[in-house]
Amino acid sequence: MSEYEPTLKDNEPTLMKQTLPAGFRPSETASHPTADTIEVSVVMPCLNEADTLAICIQKAQRAFQEHRINGEIVIADNGSTDGSQAIAHRLGARVVEVEAKGYGNALMGGIAAARGKFVIMGDADDSYDFLEIPKFVAKLREGYELVQGCRLPSGGGTVEPNAMPVLHRWLGNPLFSILARRMFWVKIHDVYCGLRGFTRELHDRLQLRCTGMEFATEMIIKSSLYGTRVAEVPVTLHPDGRKAHKPHLKTFRDGWRTLRFYMIYSPQWLFLYPGLAAVLAGLVGYGLALPGVSALGVTFDAHTLLVSSLFILLGYQSIVFAIFAQTFAIGEGLLPPNPRLDRFYELVNLERGLIAALVALVLGVVLLVLAVNQWRLHGFGRLDYAYTMRFVIPGVTLTALGFQTILSGFFVSIMGMRRK
Repeated sequence: MSEYEPTLKDNEPTLMKQTLPAGFRPSETASHPTADTIEVSVVMPCLNEADTLAICIQKAQRAFQEHRINGEIVIADNGSTDGSQAIAHRLGARVVEVEAKGYGNALMGGIAAARGKFVIMGDADDSYDFLEIPKFVAKLREGYELVQGCRLPSGGGTVEPNAMPVLHRWLGNPLFSILARRMFWVKIHDVYCGLRGFTRELHDRLQLRCTGMEFATEMIIKSSLYGTRVAEVPVTLHPDGRKAHKPHLKTFRDGWRTLRFYMIYSPQWLFLYPGLAAVLAGLVGYGLALPGVSALGVTFDAHTLLVSSLFILLGYQSIVFAIFAQTFAIGEGLLPPNPRLDRFYELVNLERGLIAALVALVLGVVLLVLAVNQWRLHGFGRLDYAYTMRFVIPGVTLTALGFQTILSGFFVSIMGMRRK
């Protein structure tokens, strides 16, 4: 680490100007517990955080000291070039070098190296006050597996002036938190808060995979889906203390990645519900177009029938894809087992699916044969399309649905073999 010494000396005057807890000196660190006695590991992802890293480490050490917590501080360094590693070493923290880039990668590397029963994660930019660690530890000791911090007033938290961009505070964070509560039954108010505590056992059980900013929301969503005991504690968000560079978070990029993650982890919202809506719209169209209903000067005829068939085909394909996605996600451990999907497989097995598909195929072929017979009766000349399309369109639709069902039935049976 000798190459960082000049940088460290250059930074030290700046670091010591930051406000430290009263009566605390860098030398007054907590005693060095052994691996067998460590209860809490504080993991801080770090990428060029020389401006603020020292104050974060010292606050965590003070929290350990004042509340008699046997803990360690793990700095998950993601390739810093500003001397952050040397600062951490000087203050007694343990540095873990994580080569794979990304917020999630850094945290996974740090958590893997952590030795505590409980893990507290928080950013090293001094926006979170690590003196609040005892609140998280107390909840974890009560038996909660995940303790989420909440910065938003809706959950009792506080956002200091200029601590959070306006777009994040009033749109992004509230919106994604509401979506998480509606889509995944998450019982928290601030899914983006990076200060949280959890048990090491929970982390290992969840098998988190996201390597970027989605890591934080993946932990919350999977915890909810797995029925984890979750608590929420209010925290205060302070202005980012970094001066050398801008925050790592990119508003629109990371917002889109979060929304994409929500959709991927919720086949119902991405595929099933839109598919059901499309099929319902198609059936309504059929109910109007087959008898040729006219209302308010509008006549629903063959063209309505054709568009309605399109809705039915697309909706059916979306529903089938929801089943594919759910089956694959459960088989790969991305989602927990779903009792409703199990009941679906008990009710709709391959044999029953093939019977339904054959019935649809037969009905479709019969309708197409009737259409051809109409053509024959007209000497294979011009037809009354408004009449004959009422045979052709449903016939084509039923034939396509039957064929899709056969292929989908065999494919989903192959995917479901691992579940038996």
